[in-house]
Amino acid sequence: MSTNISDITVKTINGEDKLLSEYAGKVLLIVNVASYCGYTSQYEGLERLNREYRDAGLRILAFPSNDFGAQEPGSNEEIVQFCTSKYGVSFELFDKVHAKDSQQHPLYTRLTNAVEPTGPVAWNFEKFLVNKQGEVVARFKSSVKPYSPELIATIENELAK
Repeated sequence: MSTNISDITVKTINGEDKLLSEYAGKVLLIVNVASYCGYTSQYEGLERLNREYRDAGLRILAFPSNDFGAQEPGSNEEIVQFCTSKYGVSFELFDKVHAKDSQQHPLYTRLTNAVEPTGPVAWNFEKFLVNKQGEVVARFKSSVKPYSPELIATIENELAK
């Protein structure tokens, strides 16, 4: 199975189709997010990463998902309101997706089979790093915080290439 996500189309939070190849030349951190999760405070660290590394070429793509404990029940409008008012989120939010099971979005099918450990997303705020060519290069569990040394090192390594 391909580990490249460039051919996948996703929907923005405003319902517009976006081909992931539009991010060619950028390093992507793809995260499934939720507003009512024990990890929700990671929005703060993700926004900090966005502000610190955006000019270097990092793009954070957040995909709300209600798959884990029904912790993202809101509408797209409610999600945007929550993220911007509570955490000042300025990175891109996308339409709600299924990150697991039979209705899994094609993006998550590709992500979860691309790098070890393969298999389903376990919970909210799991992170996937994609290089400038659109190849999935790393996966980080929910417990890995946005400012963990291992995640920062991997981001900086890919940005430097």
